[in-house]
Amino acid sequence: MTTVLIKSGGDIATGIAHRLFVSGYQVVITELPEPTVIRRTVSFAAAVYQQQCQVEGVTAKCVSFSQAAECLSTGVIPVLVDPECRSLAQFQPAAVVDAILAKQNTGTQLADASLVIGIGPGFIAGRDVHCVIETMRGHDLGRVITDGSALANTGVPGEIGGYSLERLLRAPCDGVFTPIREIGNVVAAGEVVAQVSGQPVVAEISGVLRGLLFDRLVVRQGMKIGDIDPRCRREHCFTISDKARAVGGGVLEALLGHKVLPGN
Repeated sequence: MTTVLIKSGGDIATGIAHRLFVSGYQVVITELPEPTVIRRTVSFAAAVYQQQCQVEGVTAKCVSFSQAAECLSTGVIPVLVDPECRSLAQFQPAAVVDAILAKQNTGTQLADASLVIGIGPGFIAGRDVHCVIETMRGHDLGRVITDGSALANTGVPGEIGGYSLERLLRAPCDGVFTPIREIGNVVAAGEVVAQVSGQPVVAEISGVLRGLLFDRLVVRQGMKIGDIDPRCRREHCFTISDKARAVGGGVLEALLGHKVLPGN
């Protein structure tokens, strides 16, 4: 089967991985030892903490390099703690997708595979990747860019239910993160939903708690640690987002357009 290696198991990367998996591709994910994943209920990166997780019927498991082949043979996505991406040599994938969303290229090269795809800003199509997928919400979300780069990061999250910056939860100080409420809980504006080394993290708006870091992670002041959805649709907390699906569709279009077909 055709193998696609995806750098990152965050929520956008998971939307990509899920779409490729159900389309018949063999998917391998690489991650950090302690990924700071917010939307962990819809992120295959959660397997790093839980050993195994499932998103919309697809299972991922954190395994060693030697266990990855068995994972693939049983229809499970292997998640490898591999920040240096040493697994490139082991799997020799037909395509590599850099979905780290670091807003810069952290080491991906054209020579990594016959097709290399960069997700979001930080990549230039034709120089360090073959194509880029637009991640900015709006008219071009999910567009395949074959010349140039994605729109620059504005630092302002997309508007949901009339709110943008207000829906984010950020660390009030450096320290250890401790959740008080859980993903899927409805919270009210002014409510304490977590703590960082004893300092409260207060919701600015009312809504459903859609994302929250794993317990006991060390965070920095100002770091994003959670996300509130004012639409109050609890089921959205446990399903892949429209944005992740659109970006996943762009990756699938790029693969098919470059004749990297499933099953080859």
